[in-house]
Amino acid sequence: MEITTRHTPAYGVARLQMQGGEAARVESGAMMAMSAGVELRSRAEGGVMKSLKRAALGGESFFVSTYTAPAQGGFVDVAARLPGDITVHQVSPDSALFISKGSWLANEQTVEIDTKWGGFRNLFGSEGGFILRAAGSGQVVFSCYGALEVWNLEAGQHFTVDTGHMVAYTESITMQIRQASGGLVQTVKSGEGLVFDFTGPGRVWTQTRNPNELLGWISAAVGGGSGPSGGALGGLLGRQ
Repeated sequence: MEITTRHTPAYGVARLQMQGGEAARVESGAMMAMSAGVELRSRAEGGVMKSLKRAALGGESFFVSTYTAPAQGGFVDVAARLPGDITVHQVSPDSALFISKGSWLANEQTVEIDTKWGGFRNLFGSEGGFILRAAGSGQVVFSCYGALEVWNLEAGQHFTVDTGHMVAYTESITMQIRQASGGLVQTVKSGEGLVFDFTGPGRVWTQTRNPNELLGWISAAVGGGSGPSGGALGGLLGRQ
């Protein structure tokens, strides 16, 4: 399968060019366009329990869409919900990829997507939690909110990132999650919650915008906050 991207870095789109009979798995709702003759089927991939796990814990849809090309071949274009970059990564049997919830878009049929438990401490925060694991052999397409940054860590090299800015990391990376500052008071004062500590060797992808901060801003604005933008937006929505 040949995968190309366009309209990056602001509004990325990936084209999955398939040969005759070739298939690709795509996140439900991510399809932007497809060529004539491509067959679409949506089902609970891996069974009901695995789909529930992926949806409830991994932040992805219950159903996965499978696009199969006709004899002459065809393509599927996929795009993310939020504006930002898009990238393609090749996974191999000895090097899986971990992807944050909401970032996975598509993959070749030879790649398996499953939900992995990211650690008990992930429960104590609005970010993090369960992540997706892409394993097997093939290409994976994932997106980010804002611009995408790639960090190549040497063996023993450390790197810390806010959980809301993490997109993906290779299996060779060691990851731990912790509170950014000591105690609840410091957390409130700093505005920072949980962070990931990564240790190389391996690669980490981060995004320059935090979707959780966007949701918080919208919630405050719709709630009719005291600020001028909040009041104006709240009043506008109230008249709809």
